[in-house]
Amino acid sequence: MALRFSCNTKISPQHHARVNSRSKNCLQTVKSLVNSIRLPHISSTPLESLQQGNWVKLICGASFEDVVDIKNLSLVYTLAGVDCIDCAADASVVSAVNEGIEAARDIKDLRRPWLMISVNDDKDLHFRKAEFDPEECPENCSRPCEVVCPANAISFEGKTSHMTGVITERCYGCGRCFPVCPYDKIREVAYVRDAITTADLMKRDDVDAIEIHTSGRQTTLFKELWDALGDSVRHVRLIAVSLPNGGDSTLSSMNEMFSIMKPRLQSFNLWQLDGRPMSGDIGRGATRESIAFAVQLATAKDRPPGFLQLAGGTNAHTINGLEKEGLFQTTSITNHSYDATSTNSSNALIAGVAYGGYARKIVGRVLRSLQSQHGGTACIEDHPAYLLQALKEALALVGTVKLV
Repeated sequence: MALRFSCNTKISPQHHARVNSRSKNCLQTVKSLVNSIRLPHISSTPLESLQQGNWVKLICGASFEDVVDIKNLSLVYTLAGVDCIDCAADASVVSAVNEGIEAARDIKDLRRPWLMISVNDDKDLHFRKAEFDPEECPENCSRPCEVVCPANAISFEGKTSHMTGVITERCYGCGRCFPVCPYDKIREVAYVRDAITTADLMKRDDVDAIEIHTSGRQTTLFKELWDALGDSVRHVRLIAVSLPNGGDSTLSSMNEMFSIMKPRLQSFNLWQLDGRPMSGDIGRGATRESIAFAVQLATAKDRPPGFLQLAGGTNAHTINGLEKEGLFQTTSITNHSYDATSTNSSNALIAGVAYGGYARKIVGRVLRSLQSQHGGTACIEDHPAYLLQALKEALALVGTVKLV
């Protein structure tokens, strides 16, 4: 069960009166920083970013449901200029993303990024949680699970169900705790998002896109989910399909899925190439599989229509890798909904990059410091020094794609 938190994101005159001089100056510094940057994405729409090849998506995590962190992350990365924020298909999470977006727009008058919800058609690494009973853990255990968890989702500090063991709303299923437990106590709990609930979310005015995670191995379950979503697909602007590299079968699976979608596809479509899932925060080498997947699809002449976007292992080194392969902003595309393929080159345009674990890590360091000093429900806009620090981290990452 996800926690339900809500922060007041409006910066009212009364609030400013309570902020000391140093905080006022820091907030002004943040505003000045944002106002001084003339980025193309500030005036371009998310669709134009896809067409130009400088689309950036923040992945909050398909299973990440800590609404305080999600709200703060959404605020920071909206200011940094992302084109889309991807989150769990959960109403409270969607609301948290929207709170963050609107808080950012209180600070800077800018266009809204698209909000995307993620669902799955079958068992998927992105849709699972870790689980164990801390009462079964030996007292002398060194707790390596707590050390390796990138989400700070494992705690032994309390005795209530939501404070010990796995903090469910923070766990996003990376699986790094499974192999390190010396007593094999940690279990995987997988789930599939409900299609009816998802269809209702898609009809909301503040949801712009949906991403379907699929294995790509067979399309029966994909079709079942697509059919269950019904006419809700016409309410969104973008339909994304996230799939791993299936080798020689990848293209045939993509073509089959596109044929399933096409009769009711009234929006643009995108293929998320999930090279090495949930590994971008590990290091430079993690992005190699993502880039290799992009090379494979970019050179394919019989791939189905749709924008190509990288994910899975993406980090600050991804754009450099794409540039070395000649795939970054090297072609142009037409403005047709079903034609996102190259027109001026044998290579397909890579529309952009989605950042998940790495994006959360660099800003998460600031959020952890903020929360240790001001409490777990602290809103980052109420602490401008932290906001400035987090924004600099986010801008450095987003800037690799936006060329700033």
